[in-house]
Amino acid sequence: MTPLDADPADLAAVEAIVRAAGTSFHRGMAVLPPDRRAAMFAIYAFCRIVDDIADDDTPFDTKRPRLDEWRHRIAALYDGEADDPTTRVLRLAIPRFTLRQADFLAVIDGMQMDAETIIVAPTLATLDLYCDRVAAAVGRLSVRAFGDASRAADRVAHHLGRALQLTNILRDIHEDAGRGRLYLPAEYLTAAQIPLSPGAALGHPNLPTACRRLARDAHAHFAAASAAMEKCDKAAMKPARLMGAMYAAILSRLERRGWKRLDRPVKVPKWQKLWIAVRFGVLG
Repeated sequence: MTPLDADPADLAAVEAIVRAAGTSFHRGMAVLPPDRRAAMFAIYAFCRIVDDIADDDTPFDTKRPRLDEWRHRIAALYDGEADDPTTRVLRLAIPRFTLRQADFLAVIDGMQMDAETIIVAPTLATLDLYCDRVAAAVGRLSVRAFGDASRAADRVAHHLGRALQLTNILRDIHEDAGRGRLYLPAEYLTAAQIPLSPGAALGHPNLPTACRRLARDAHAHFAAASAAMEKCDKAAMKPARLMGAMYAAILSRLERRGWKRLDRPVKVPKWQKLWIAVRFGVLG
């Protein structure tokens, strides 16, 4: 018997997508039982595929049909139809873990936001919508695969998704500016008298003020996610706590580096990753 009673070849293909991404996600999901781990790999593979569509260098008018195709494929999944390894594994995971169609579609909507325009200094409301689609929606799928479909688990997804995405934004300011993008909110930039353009903002002396303000938002979301976890199934929240700890460590190191030498990459050292992994039962 295989996880989710899925075809071994489909499971191997989905896991290969996860491994090829080269992230710590594969190791993090080791804390899950096989069925839940297979579901998470399929969710990740779906996210990776649609993210790659949004990120490639082709014009938007070529991306939109491909994203729309995935909207149709997600709709077909809820009619029991699947046509590739990722959708075949998802077809088995959806009824098992009550994964919601709206959350899959929200992820695609988030990728479309990146695909159809170059995001520069969004309003706080637009940034929050973006974070909800590209991160919290993934969280809402994930907590169900982890084993908790409660309202408290949805609150974990709401806050942890935002905390992770804001940390990503702060980590990638320099890289994003090289692509003509700036995800720092317009309100924070304007309040610090920073021009609303990537090039001008990157070297502006007041940029640390805006970055520190967004970092405080991230910390508030980490804290709210942690509080919501206390009302959830403890075992189900283990992967969420692991991801939160990893990203909180990144945010802490970003703050210690400061917001002037944004070209200096920030990484959590291997010893700290191992310590976090042991702490949350991934190793040892």
